Formats: sequence, C-alpha cells, structure tokens
Amino acid sequence: MAGKQGAAQTGKEGVPVADRADAIRNVAVVGPAGSGKTTLVETLLVSAGVLNRGGSVVEGTTVCDFDEAEHRQQRSTGLALAPLMHDGVKINLLDTPGYADFVGELRAGLRAADCALFVIAANEGVDEPTKALWRECADVGMPRVVVVTKLDHARADYDGVVLQAQAAFGEKVVPVYLREGDQLVGLLSDDHAHDEQRAALIEAVIEESEDETLMDRFLGGEEIDRGLLLEDLERAVARGSFHPVLAVDSSTSVGASELLDLIVSGFPSPLEHPMPDVFTPEGKAGPAMTCDPEGPLVAEVVKTTSDPYVGRVSLVRVFSGTIRPDATVHVSGHFSSFFGTSEDEASGVHEDHDEDERIGALSMPLGKTQRPCDQVVAGDLCAIGRLSRAETGDTLSDKDTPLVLKPWSMPEPLLPLAIEARAKADEDKLGQGLQRLAAEDPTLRIEHSAETHQIVLWCMGEAHADVVLDRLENRHGAGVEQVELRVPLRETFATKAEAKGRHVKQSGGHGQYAVCDITVEPLPQGSGFEFVDKVVGGAVPRQFIPSVEKGVRAQMERGVAAGYPVVDIKVTLHDGKAHSVDSSDMAFQTAGALALREAAASAKVAMLEPVDEIAVLVPDDLVGTVMSDLSGRRGRVLGSEPVGDDRTLVRAEVPQTEIVRYSIDLRAFSHGAASFTRSFARYEPMPEQLAAKLRS
Repeated sequence: MAGKQGAAQTGKEGVPVADRADAIRNVAVVGPAGSGKTTLVETLLVSAGVLNRGGSVVEGTTVCDFDEAEHRQQRSTGLALAPLMHDGVKINLLDTPGYADFVGELRAGLRAADCALFVIAANEGVDEPTKALWRECADVGMPRVVVVTKLDHARADYDGVVLQAQAAFGEKVVPVYLREGDQLVGLLSDDHAHDEQRAALIEAVIEESEDETLMDRFLGGEEIDRGLLLEDLERAVARGSFHPVLAVDSSTSVGASELLDLIVSGFPSPLEHPMPDVFTPEGKAGPAMTCDPEGPLVAEVVKTTSDPYVGRVSLVRVFSGTIRPDATVHVSGHFSSFFGTSEDEASGVHEDHDEDERIGALSMPLGKTQRPCDQVVAGDLCAIGRLSRAETGDTLSDKDTPLVLKPWSMPEPLLPLAIEARAKADEDKLGQGLQRLAAEDPTLRIEHSAETHQIVLWCMGEAHADVVLDRLENRHGAGVEQVELRVPLRETFATKAEAKGRHVKQSGGHGQYAVCDITVEPLPQGSGFEFVDKVVGGAVPRQFIPSVEKGVRAQMERGVAAGYPVVDIKVTLHDGKAHSVDSSDMAFQTAGALALREAAASAKVAMLEPVDEIAVLVPDDLVGTVMSDLSGRRGRVLGSEPVGDDRTLVRAEVPQTEIVRYSIDLRAFSHGAASFTRSFARYEPMPEQLAAKLRS
C-alpha cells in the first residue's frame, strides 16, 4: 500500500518532528502477554532506521522494556513510547503491557492513541485474555489492525489464527496480505493470482463504503479503482468497523514495511479521532475543542514516572494547542469531581488540585532516552520534566483559561496486601515512596486502616503487587515486609449483662477510688453507641459521669473478646461510689473500662464480620463453577443475569475474610475469562466455630 504524504521530518539528534496533526499517527500496540508486542516494536524501529538492530526481551535490551522491574520479570509492566518516521509521517508507537494486572497502563495507552495494532501470536491463537483485551479496545471505540506475529515458531498457524480471530471478533477481520514463503502478497494490488481471497477482501471493503453503487459495479465485473478501495478501507478502519489482518515475522522483518505503509495509509490521524469531554474546574461543560495547534492548550498526563535522580517525568498527549519549554501551565486533577468518593478512594491518595506550574525540559522519549525538542503540537506526544504536582490523569491547560478533561476510567484494585517498614529507618522512605507510586499509578490504592492500624496496598493482582514492592525496595530504597492482612472485624454484645467496675488502690498519698455499676444491652445493627445516665442521689458525682462514658468508649475501641472494636450497644450507668479525696477523672475512666470488661465476661459476645456484595462476570460455561466456589466461601448467591451472548453476571454476598485472594483464585480457575467487582454491604455475626478461634 502506498503511504499518504505527510508533513513530519527528522529534526535534531534524529528526533521525529511533526508540525501538524495529519502527519501523526498515535498507535497503541495491544495484545496478550507473550504475543510479541515489544519485539514487534523493535522490528518496526529497525525497519524505519531508528535502530541498527533489534533488542531482546530476554536480555533486557529492548527500547520499551527499560524499567528494572521489567528486566527482572522479563515482561512489560508499563506504557512506553517509541516514535519513528515513515513516508513523511511521524508514528508514535505506544507499547502497552498485555498482562491483566497492568490493564491501567493499557487504558492509558488507549487514551493516548488514535488507533491500535492488535497483536496475536501465531503459535497461541485467540484465548480468553485476548478476548478481554479486544473488549477493552471495543469499549473505547479504538480502530484496530490485527497483526499476527511469531510466524517462525514451530507451532505457528497463520491461517488457523485468522479463522480463530474471525470466529471471536467477527467477519470484518479480513487479511489484506497473504503470506507466501518469506514474502507477503498484497490483495489490493493488481496481482490477480489470488482472485478468491482478493474478491473476499474487496467485497468486505465495499460493504463498508458509502457509495452504494460500488457493489453492483464490482459484481458486474468492473475493476474498482484501488485508490477508492484504499479510501473506503481507511474510513472503515477509522470507524472501527473493519479490521485488516497482516503478518509480521520479526526474525526476518517480513511484513514490517507493509505494516508501516498500512499505518500511514489506513489508520486515522488525530484529526479524525473524537476529542475527550472538556470541562471547567468548576464542573461546567467546556468549549468545543478541535485538534488545532493554534487552539487553546489542552493536554493530558497519560503516564507519570519518578526517579530519585531524574525526578518526576510526565508523558503527555496534546489534544489542542502547542506546548513549549518554560511556559507556565495550569495543572488540574479532579478524580473525585468526576467519579465521586468511591472512585476517588480507588485511585489512591489523589486529592483534587488546581495550580500553576512551569514546564521544565520538553523532550521526545525513545523508551527511557529523553531527546530535547522545541515544541509539541496538537495530536502529538511528549515528555515534560519536573512537573512536581502533576499526576497520571491530570490536565494541563492555559493558566488564564484553565480546563479539565474527564479522566479515563480506572479498574478497581481488588487484591489487598498488608505491609510494614522493615526497620525504623525505612518508615520515612516508605511514606515518600508510596506517595510517588500513587502519583504514578492510579490503579494502586493505598489504605491506612484506622481499625487494623495496617498499611494496605490494594493491587490489581500478584504481578502488580510484585512490581509495587520491587519499586519500593529498589527505586525508592524503602525496605518493606509483607504481613498477614487483618480484616476489620467487630464485636458486639449478643445478650444483656450487668457488671460492677471497681478501681480502688491505696499506696500512700493520694489513692484511686471509683466504683460504677452498669447494664449493657445489645442494639440493632448500625445503631452505634448509646450511653444513659440513671444515677440517683449523687452516688457518682456529676463531674465523673462523662469520665465513666469516656472509659467505656476507650474499652470499646480496644475490644472485649478478641481485640476488635465493640459496636451497637447501650450502656446504662445506674449506681456507683466515690471518695471525697481519692476519686478522679482517671479513676472513673478506669472503672468504666473495667465494668465493660466484666460485663463481657458474663455475657455472650458475638464477633461481626464485614460482608461484601460481589458481581462476577463469567462465561456461561463457568457459571456453575463460580456458584459452587462462592458457596464454599460461605457466600449467598443472590441471582444471575445474562450479559451479551455468552456471559453471565452472578451476584452474591460473601464475607470479606473469604475473598482476600479471590482475584487470584478467580483468574486461575477461569483462565482469565472472569472478572468481578465488590462493594461493602454490612456487618453480620460470624459463625460461632470461627469466632471461637479468634477469642482463643
């Protein structure tokens, strides 16, 4: 395919430079883990002359896998940018991770891109994780070309993979090239050696055409102009209704130049991609935006990285206007304004913020290499150094007319991990490291639990947790230990009890004297705490009655059976004794606490556990497996409903203690085909046999 002429060129130090949006293609490279995405990027960089030879994922020498955690895990864990020039067009390749734990990085890449290369390995085919990634692209309307890789593998089956892709993603997944030995043959060329496959492609393209006469003309034997077919193909790809397929062999680079031609001629430019919704910081609808270098500045931070030596670096997509070094911009972050409290909590410690900052160094990344540039126009991507407040998802705009883009949706982290500093010296580093990681990664939620007094990292899965711990240790120098997670249980009185709290001590000088008689009664769930004063005759002086309540409350926080807070009780103070000299505020606080403990000794104390409502989205053939597993976790299935053609949503209520590792277990037995969400429902009494173990 012949490429359209663009207006990009190679500038200083070999940096690709574009001065208008129609000379730019922002391309996300998407596919399951192990499909060969990063190696494909290396092949395209070599084909375009950016690299002399491609690097190796195993050896840690690729452009896009430059993080030390990626070298240790030998897989992509973060979004990386690799620009190149082809036929006068600047192509920004955005290499995205394929593993489910890093779907937040994938969504950031899809936000920054206008189109995607969907990579499938010829030896693996279309599995459930591949289908999940396809849905991620479809949900945001991302145009896709299917690229089949690993053709040199012993089990490679190009034709079989194409059939699998058509079965999974629809009949509009159509090859535009055939593989013959070590060569590709273009089906839209004038070569009629493969008339049957060529006719199938042309019919599929014409079906997408706005010219209703083309099909009749083609079926009547007329030769359709190749230029018309290319225009219709490009429009169909841009709409996301047609998905060309071609093969690239990274070992020989066969197919690389054809793929670059297709990106230039068949993929939409930023001018053709819808703009995100724009608002004012006050939440009102903003002005309509176009991808215009002369328009007002609107850019978005799609990725943030921090380094102890380099500082914070922000990868930015410019949607409108032009960014120049040393300019002052307005930085806006409004997670809670758009998503509410629950989404704000899920995003970590992202407080809403609005402030002006001066842009530092402006550069064009090639992996980790930052190459200086003079300006970046609407439609392009760049890196900005030392924006101290900007976080992933923030908007950069003109300081005089600040605007905010609605952030893309973030997945909910569902795997809790309790950690603590390895030594006293690590505590400050841990706090700073967590703050920086939260700014980088909106899929990481950091919880400082007031009930369990633990630091809990909510992660996307085990691989995500490994990366977070790796970066804390090696990038931020904070030694941490993983500890057992404590689920925030509670205690309550199941029966009424009466008790006397007696605190009498005499050891020379001022003594301590306080006696209080109380009755403790259970209250309905959610009632909280009620304290009633029924003292008559001044048995407990008026000034010490609040002291008794304070002592009871303090003991409730400490617990009376297993060290968990006591809730939903009514305490009535009805009698007591005092001493004119030895009674004091502290003495009655102690007596109140003792009285509650004494009451617990003679009453039945129930343990309460938090119960979550969960919704599991699962393929139809796994519904029975999921329901059986939930029942084994003491869950109550509430019902199910069909979703689409082949999936079911199962709703259930399950104790939190039973789903600490549910994200890992569900992924394992569903082979990545199922997902779930959770929300707190209420506290319920724990079965006595389990509660007894906690009290012992």
